[in-house]
Parts: sequence; structure tokens; C-alpha cells
Amino acid sequence: MFTGIVTDIGTVLALEQQGDLRARIGTRYDIAGIDIGASIACDGVCLTVIALGSAPQNWFDVQISAESVSKTNIAGWTVGHPLNLERALKVGDELGGHIVSGHVDGLAEVVAVRREGDSTRVTFRAPHALAGFIAPKGSVALNGTSLTVNEVEGTDFGINFIPHTQSATTWGTVAVGDQINLEVDTMARYVARLRDWAKM
Repeated sequence: MFTGIVTDIGTVLALEQQGDLRARIGTRYDIAGIDIGASIACDGVCLTVIALGSAPQNWFDVQISAESVSKTNIAGWTVGHPLNLERALKVGDELGGHIVSGHVDGLAEVVAVRREGDSTRVTFRAPHALAGFIAPKGSVALNGTSLTVNEVEGTDFGINFIPHTQSATTWGTVAVGDQINLEVDTMARYVARLRDWAKM
């Protein structure tokens, strides 16, 4: 479980297909504090650490199933690609964002980027099946970042990125056409499920 508050920008150091995809990710995290089997959200995808090292920089390896690759933007990762990273939530940690599972629901596409003062307004297009879970002033996780929705029009929704968010995450380089990992709010998902169940 995560909060969507990014705590490091990692870098893809290596990718190797070994049945499943294995990725090596460079990080500023102190690897002495990471256990094998720990969960780390990488661009919003909950992945399990299977190896650790510190040369030439701190890194951890993750193994990624074909299912995860098919449902996320991992297929577009390349060596040097930056990633939003977050360690798993611990009991007693501040919940600064919202509850995020690290289970990506689908891909949103960036369809517009424009400056608004010091901030940047980005418009995303959600898959039709997920658009109903997105509401104005509600929460979404995009590439692992907890964000507040400004407006919704059909399958499109807008997010305002303040300068701090742009500098502390990978959002400073967002561009039209980018494919973004989208996780809808957990509460919205369960409300929809209960509504559908009540109709049965």
C-alpha cells in the first residue's frame, strides 16, 4: 500500500527478458534499509525487490510479469528512463496523498499541456471503462503520483501541476502523447462494485 507521494526519481539501468522481464533501477534510497521482497512503486506499479546492490550506484532489481507489462506503460521503458519511486507505507507514516494500491487499472494518454502561471495544466484521456471512476476534486494516481482532478469532460480530465510537483517527480517533462499509468481511487471502485451488486 502506498500514498502516491513520490520520494525519489529512479532511473532504469538495465532491462533483460528472462521469461519475465527483469529491470534494474537506480535509486537514491539507502539500500541497507530495503529488504529482499519489499514492495516499491515504480511509476505507480507495485513491484517486488529481488536483488540489491551499490555499484556503481545504489540499485534494486525487480521481476515484472507479462500481465504487468501488458496493462501498464512498462513496455515503453528504456535504459535511462526516469521513474517515480515510492516505498511502501508503514504504520504510523503520514498519509499525505490518498490510499494507492500500486495496481494499475489502465493507461491514460496526455492530450494537452499548457502553462498556467507558474503551474502546468495537463489534460488526460482515460479509457472509457475507467472514465466513470474519475470525478472533479476526486483523487487519481498517475505514474504513482497522488493528484487531484480539476475538471472532467467525457473521458478527458485535467490536472494542475504546481512547480514543486514538477521538480520532485517526472512530471516536469510531460508531453502530449505520453502513456500514463492510471489507478483510479479505491473508494470509487468499491462504490461502483456495490452499486452493480445491488442491481443483481
